[in-house]
Amino acid sequence: MGESMKRDYYEVLGVGKTASETEIKQAYRKLARQHHPDVNPGDKEAEAKFKEATEAYDVLSDGDKRARYDQFGHAGVDPNQAGGFGGGFDMGGGFGDIFDMFFGGGGGGQRRNGPQRGSDLRYDMTLSFEEAAFGTEKEIEIPRMESCSDCQGSGAAAGTHPTTCPQCRGAGQVKTAQRTPFGQFQTVRTCPQCHGEGKIISSPCKTCNGQGKVRHVKTLKINIPVGSEDGLSLRLNGDGEAGTRGGPPGDLYIVLHVKPHKFFDREGNDVFCEVPITFVQAALGAEIDVPTLDGAVKMKIPEGTQTSTVFRLKGHGIPYRRGSGRGDQHVRVMVATPTKLTEKQKELLREFGEAASEQQQMGKKSFFDKVKENLRDAMG
Repeated sequence: MGESMKRDYYEVLGVGKTASETEIKQAYRKLARQHHPDVNPGDKEAEAKFKEATEAYDVLSDGDKRARYDQFGHAGVDPNQAGGFGGGFDMGGGFGDIFDMFFGGGGGGQRRNGPQRGSDLRYDMTLSFEEAAFGTEKEIEIPRMESCSDCQGSGAAAGTHPTTCPQCRGAGQVKTAQRTPFGQFQTVRTCPQCHGEGKIISSPCKTCNGQGKVRHVKTLKINIPVGSEDGLSLRLNGDGEAGTRGGPPGDLYIVLHVKPHKFFDREGNDVFCEVPITFVQAALGAEIDVPTLDGAVKMKIPEGTQTSTVFRLKGHGIPYRRGSGRGDQHVRVMVATPTKLTEKQKELLREFGEAASEQQQMGKKSFFDKVKENLRDAMG
């Protein structure tokens, strides 16, 4: 690109002529990420913009080159121009590896051979409705990887120790530099000799075959808290898989699954149920036995109770998981219609029907009374 065709380097980076080194570097980093060939494979325009931005940065990031550029323009830094001072466009050396600078290729990431936390484990536990409500203690067996007790997790046989890998010098990674038309790129890959461990075990422990961990089944006692509900997850710190290279163990998560009850439904800490009563009990009132989580309790049915009426038994619900107290039990009574009546029973009901008014039989206002009222309201 000739002198007359080149854009001003400050314009290329989008900074002013008084921009600081930090501002110039930040501007270039932004453009490099946007137009890098690896981000835009096959895009010639992006490739040209990346090269242009890199050329501008190469000059403006160097104090001597920038001073010559400010005084003489492009001719001051172009070796092909008469009076030029050399230096030119160089992706290597001066400002380092692009991949290392912008994409962390220089080993800035997490070292693979450092301490690593063990994996978390999950155990799905099924509980009865009552066990979830009042809490219980369960004994479970967990198969997991644990640190080998014979080698203390080192993987080396007794009396020996792992040695530092001579190829990566304990880093677990090796770097490879490659020159391209865009400069020197540096790639990082797992060390092939130690497979990323950073250490070599010449005499592996026979118990764990040099792995440092063995599979073991551990028995644990789990306390299920009162008021537990379906889907609740309990975390046991440190009861997961063992860590590696001195890393901490993972955690164990107990996920609860509560079986539905044949009689009770649950909403929060309240329980709900339906209880049938006879026509006579509903009409005359009665005291009935109602099942609860604590056993049968007496509940009073007032005279003239209608079907689907809901009564509350305070404090007979699910205990609160945090704090004290319990929810309530809500009992919906359903009036059962008598069946298979004898002729004498039928005759008595006919006599009752003739002697009682419609409102008495229907309870409060009859259905037909409500229909008549609605028609009057609709007709004004």
